[in-house]
This record gives sequence, structure tokens and C-alpha cells, in this order.
Amino acid sequence: MLLNIVVLQDDCIITSGKKCLTIPGFFRPTKMWDSMVIYKGRLVACFELKSQVGSFGNNFNNRTEESIGSATDFWTAHKEKAFNLSNYLKPEQLVSITVESKPPFLGYLMLLEDCRDSTTPVKVEEEHFKVFPYFRESSYSKRYQLLCEKLVLEGLYSSACLILSNQINGKDDGSYSSPTNSLSPRSFFADFAGRLLSVLETY
Repeated sequence: MLLNIVVLQDDCIITSGKKCLTIPGFFRPTKMWDSMVIYKGRLVACFELKSQVGSFGNNFNNRTEESIGSATDFWTAHKEKAFNLSNYLKPEQLVSITVESKPPFLGYLMLLEDCRDSTTPVKVEEEHFKVFPYFRESSYSKRYQLLCEKLVLEGLYSSACLILSNQINGKDDGSYSSPTNSLSPRSFFADFAGRLLSVLETY
């Protein structure tokens, strides 16, 4: 709905195709994102879409490391001009190369199973040093909330969204919740729409 409001052409929105969703990295040759927006040769946005059902103890650290590593790789590649117009492989699609590109929008969305195991506080291991106090007696849903908030606070992602959904109710009627308004889908896509409007005005 938001994309229709800002009138972005369909061929600018990439949601499928391994090759089409792949762009250069810095610490690795390439990275395939879950969706992208490319407009007039400019990389406007990339989205990382993740989910977790069960196995919370095994997977939370993996998801954390993935999100930090992917963002670090992305922004370093951006700094090293991997996404500059001069590096674009389809120059025939360029209308103008006189305007400098804005930094891309990098979005992170996590869908987490809403269940007892994800919402019950769990202990942390403290053998040599104390962990930060907000991690004590925190559930995995709380830890994901903290992760999303910190990813944005530290500038690794432009915006983040955390959705909790029960397997039964989510399947039946699509019901979900977010721990805070700032991590809701509405806020997430409002952030993206604002960046998109700025891009269309500039380019």
C-alpha cells in the first residue's frame, strides 16, 4: 500500500530470483537479500527477513551474529563504493549520473513464535564477568526486542521490526503483536516510506 502511494514502478521492487537479489559484499564476494529496491541505478533499500519457531536457545545467538555480520558487511561495501553508479552493470537504464546517491535503507524484520518458551525468562551464564543487567531474567522475546533496538541505535540498520505470532492464532487469523510501537510493522514501513519519498524527490 505504501509503495503505491509513492508510485514506484514494479520492476524496481525485487522479491524473487537468487541472482536478482544478490549484491556485492566486502568481507565476502556477494550477499543475497530477501528483497531489494533499485531505482535508476541506485540501491534504495535492502531487507533482511528472518523467523524463528522453537529451538530458541540454539538459534538466538546465531540470528544475532547473522544480523550484525550482514549489516557490517553491507555498510563496509557501501563505504567502499560497491553500490555507486560507476559500478552499476546496466548503464543504459541510467537517466542521470549527476546526483550523488543517498545511503540505502537497510531493514531488519524478525517474526518470532509467540509461545511459552519464547516469553518465559531464562537464566544467563556468568562465570568470569557480569552480563548487562537487562539480560538477566529476560525471555527470548525480550532479547530479540533488545537486539532490534540496538541494531538501529548503533546504526547497523535503518529500521527494525519484531513480530510475535502464535502458531495457531497466527495461522487462523493472522494475529500478531509487537513489543513496542517503534518495532511495529506500521512504524517500520513508515520509516521506509519516508526514505522512499526522499529518494523519489531527489532522483
